[in-house]
Amino acid sequence: MASNFLYSTRDHRFILKEWLDVEKVLNYDAFKDYYGVDDIDMILEQALKVAREVVAPTRDDNDAVQAQFNAGQVTVPPSFKDAYWFIQENGWGASNENHHYDGRLPQVMFRSCGEYLAGANAALMPYVLATAGAAGLVANFGSEKINNLFREKMYSGEWGGTMCLTEPNAGSDVGDLLTKAYPTDQEGVYRIKGTKCFITGGQQDITENIVHLVLARVEGAKPGTKGISLFVVPREWVDDDGNIQEFNDVNCVGIEHKMGIKGSSTCVMAFGEENICRGYILGNPPDAEGNGEGMAQMFQMMNGARMETGHAALAETAVAYHNAAAYATERIQGRPITNPRADRMPIIKHEDVRRMLLDLKAHLEAMRALIFQTYYYFDVVENTQDAEEKKYIQSLIEVNTPIVKAYCSDKAWELCAEAMQVYGGNGYSEEYPIAELARDVKIYSIWEGTNYIQSMDLVARKWMMGKGSVFANWLSLIENFAVDNAQVAGFEQEMDILKRAVASYREIQNTIAGYVMNGKINMMPIYATRILHATGELYCGKLIMEQALIAQKKIDELGTDHYDYAFYNGKVNAAKYYVRNIVPNVFRTEGIIKDGDTSVLDVAEEAFLV
Repeated sequence: MASNFLYSTRDHRFILKEWLDVEKVLNYDAFKDYYGVDDIDMILEQALKVAREVVAPTRDDNDAVQAQFNAGQVTVPPSFKDAYWFIQENGWGASNENHHYDGRLPQVMFRSCGEYLAGANAALMPYVLATAGAAGLVANFGSEKINNLFREKMYSGEWGGTMCLTEPNAGSDVGDLLTKAYPTDQEGVYRIKGTKCFITGGQQDITENIVHLVLARVEGAKPGTKGISLFVVPREWVDDDGNIQEFNDVNCVGIEHKMGIKGSSTCVMAFGEENICRGYILGNPPDAEGNGEGMAQMFQMMNGARMETGHAALAETAVAYHNAAAYATERIQGRPITNPRADRMPIIKHEDVRRMLLDLKAHLEAMRALIFQTYYYFDVVENTQDAEEKKYIQSLIEVNTPIVKAYCSDKAWELCAEAMQVYGGNGYSEEYPIAELARDVKIYSIWEGTNYIQSMDLVARKWMMGKGSVFANWLSLIENFAVDNAQVAGFEQEMDILKRAVASYREIQNTIAGYVMNGKINMMPIYATRILHATGELYCGKLIMEQALIAQKKIDELGTDHYDYAFYNGKVNAAKYYVRNIVPNVFRTEGIIKDGDTSVLDVAEEAFLV
């Protein structure tokens, strides 16, 4: 088998037990009667066991079997079905998102478990995650009737769920959608007509019903995003008791033939070809001015999905890293540069291989820190009774979300390529796991809003939140950390780099503001993606240094003979590498933006075609 699932719980145990204040989360009412810090190791090991023994064996079927389309029906690899039901029936799936479910895990723990499952088979988990996200919208915005009909069967995984935004003529520009909704004589029920594309899990043969969350414009509502509403459209219509009644005129007309994650069906869906497709509106119908509630509702699921996308990118890249590191210890090639007459040696002893592996390790640990700090914030926002804390932490989530999605997914593609390079020629061969991981991971920079959209969200919206105060506060967290720890022995240089990088980042902001005020607003999109990368590098530098300080204290306490010394030594050196080799990209980005090169605008369009 080409796939080879290698993973470890060690970094998650560090995050949950030594870095984040998970005890605070576990003391919230939702969790205090069920879990303690002492349960973390067991839960993580159980999840890793499920990933290794139940999910990972299905991975090769992504390429060997794939999702298949025939006469309007989609079949998934048979192995997916058993794994899907095991996940759902044993509490690792959508049920954990149900706030009515006693014993659910906090996000910061549940997402640790989910990372292993995503790494084991990235094509299987969208069937689970999309269902959970859609169920959350039903729970939060649906009427009592809608909740009674759909919520529990979706949270249990008995019925699947999707998010239907994109159309052939309206991708990221959702406001141009053409799907229509027409009121019926039945209150809250509308006729739905339109086509959606790139719908993950739009059709599959795992569940007996699929509940689509469909964006559509009610006849007469405003144009653009303001006039959009959101509808619950089951593939099979159900009666008032929730029993399947009849086919609801929801058809899959084809699936995409993708570069990777081939077991995940990506569907083109036609709603209302026979004009008998029905859906329940979520929330209120458009108001007197034609304003709908759909986009605001859908953003709840979209933002959750953006977090999941960045996290899935990390998970697959971690599998690539663990495989590359294992391969490097086994592959005998070359001799030391310091002694060309010595015996041949494992390539992990070569300096450039060590550089590639440390680059992978440092990026993964920095990105994982970003992701799990944000999921920790989710737990606080969902459970705190302090209104001011809730507002403050929510603002940090809003800043972090586009960074998690775009920075992690952009880097994942590059890092998988680096893991492939460790293998040399074998890395480019399908007999080894990196080729498939690389093909899979590229989708994440495109899913859930291309990364340029995330970059513009950061620069044009998040910078401006609260008249700039929210982001200024976010930035001060990094600066204050660097200043407060400037004299910590052994980390003086790293703290100085962080402090200077904050000043450099403020210069980036000032330069962009100057362009905008001088009528050069199109300079912002030219640099937005690079600014987002610089933002991720800066903030991840702070987070990984927080971890390094803890790790160094552990080294000082335990000594170099302790069995955990290698882990803590790796933490310290990964942080040093990241801050001294990656964070300085902020300085380079500042220089490029200040230079103000306009060649992107000046080049003739015809030049791209000759």
